[in-house]
Amino acid sequence: MRIALIHPNYHSGGAEIAGSWPPAWVAYLAGPLKAKGFDDITFIDAMTNDMSDEALAARLAELKPDLVGATAITPSIYKAERALEIARETCPNAVTVLGGIHATFMYKQVLSEAPWIDVIVRGEGEEIFANLVTCVAEGRWPEDRARIKGLAFREGETIKATQAASTVRDLDGLDPDWSLLEWEKYKYIPLGVRVAIPNMARGCPFTCSFCSQWKFWRDYRVRDPKKVVDEIEKLVNDHQVGFFILADEEPTINRRKFKEFCEELIARGLPDRVKWGINTRVTDILRDEAELPLWRKAGLVHVSLGTEAAAQMKLDRFNKETKVEDNRRAIASLKKADIFVEAQFIVGLENETAETLEETYRFAREWDPDLANWAMYTPWPFTPLFQELGDKVEVFDFEKYNFVTPIMKPEAMDRAELLDRVMNNYRRFYMIKALFHYPWRGTGFRRKYLLGCLKAFLKAGFERKFYDLGKINYWGPQSKKKVDFHFDKSRRIAPAQMEDWHAAAERSRKVKARKEYAKAAQGGGFQMPQALEGERVGAE
Repeated sequence: MRIALIHPNYHSGGAEIAGSWPPAWVAYLAGPLKAKGFDDITFIDAMTNDMSDEALAARLAELKPDLVGATAITPSIYKAERALEIARETCPNAVTVLGGIHATFMYKQVLSEAPWIDVIVRGEGEEIFANLVTCVAEGRWPEDRARIKGLAFREGETIKATQAASTVRDLDGLDPDWSLLEWEKYKYIPLGVRVAIPNMARGCPFTCSFCSQWKFWRDYRVRDPKKVVDEIEKLVNDHQVGFFILADEEPTINRRKFKEFCEELIARGLPDRVKWGINTRVTDILRDEAELPLWRKAGLVHVSLGTEAAAQMKLDRFNKETKVEDNRRAIASLKKADIFVEAQFIVGLENETAETLEETYRFAREWDPDLANWAMYTPWPFTPLFQELGDKVEVFDFEKYNFVTPIMKPEAMDRAELLDRVMNNYRRFYMIKALFHYPWRGTGFRRKYLLGCLKAFLKAGFERKFYDLGKINYWGPQSKKKVDFHFDKSRRIAPAQMEDWHAAAERSRKVKARKEYAKAAQGGGFQMPQALEGERVGAE
């Protein structure tokens, strides 16, 4: 059986400024497939190779696969849908499969707008996809599709979903196949070395209202640190990887296992051969302040810190469970340990003002992180904050949900002014860093790394790729009136998806009402609301 996996050709002006990133999903899906005997797998990285539709069609025609799979985050969904449409046109008998976080939660939307997709894998894909491929290979497709957990598909005009599959319990049993990737093409610009994105843990116990990761991975699980280091050592030895970023939302949650991971890296002498970075929370940095020298000794050089907001009101709204002053302390502690700090700010909610944007710049200057990033708030359509915003969300062109395009329109300014003020923050912050900090502060690796980061910013700025500035015709404050974000206003939420949302909202309302009833009933004299009483009687 011949399988083709496609990474869709989507580009934005965000994370790509730091390098070309290897699609880890391919390795983690291919490993279990090869363990089951499916070794005729070809990976097409349309994104890294910037493949045209014509080139993709030609490659698929050459391969003649029996099954074509693709993945998508929200902004790449239309490119993924188009890739599978090309597969249907080119290889009409191939089974087309889509996975990823957007399709998992928005499967009714996707199957409504892309009926050429045969099936959607909902949730963690390793086990579900392997079961699906086995079904196709044994000639049981599509008759047995309803027997496989974690799928969604069309049956005539009806969209159906099978029972949700459990999460992958044995993460240590996963053996990713990294050999499918074109390693010479994945470079981390600040250091000029090959980069990888391995996985140490999945899930997150926190429920930040703007984030979708805790919903997708569901429960929190951690791999054996030695197994993770085995994988990293193999990436270094076999593929000459010189930098890696742990894909985890927060790898430091399990303090003991993260410490074991660092100690194992040191024991094998890997910090001399590979450096690495993580994303984590302010609270973990403060909790583990005494461990920071160990982290640095293990090769950790870059921490992207979820400071998120400079105003306590926003931190509370995001359910961050931190205080503004905590951000300052965490940044200072990391810098003291000689770990580069990138402070993340989320901007662009409906209550954003010129004053709040200026406040983020002021805190960025006072906290003095090595790097700062102002990300536009992106209301993932499957998060609590999206539901809370309601009709304040006006743009349903998901291709623009990329952290660099202002999806929300603040009440106090238009989107062009919002972008201009964010760019003003970047200009001021990095001009000071470029002139007075990066070239002069520190020597050796610190100076090399910071100048490498500056190079990445300058390269993206010169090419007009940063924040998609070239595409939207932004050239500075004087061009504000000419900015065009090119929103596709024809994009709408499918009726089937709206029905799903309304049903979910109603369930949420009833759960909230039951909690309020239970709390009030403790004081006596509280009558159950009629709607809930009927629900209770009906259940009996």
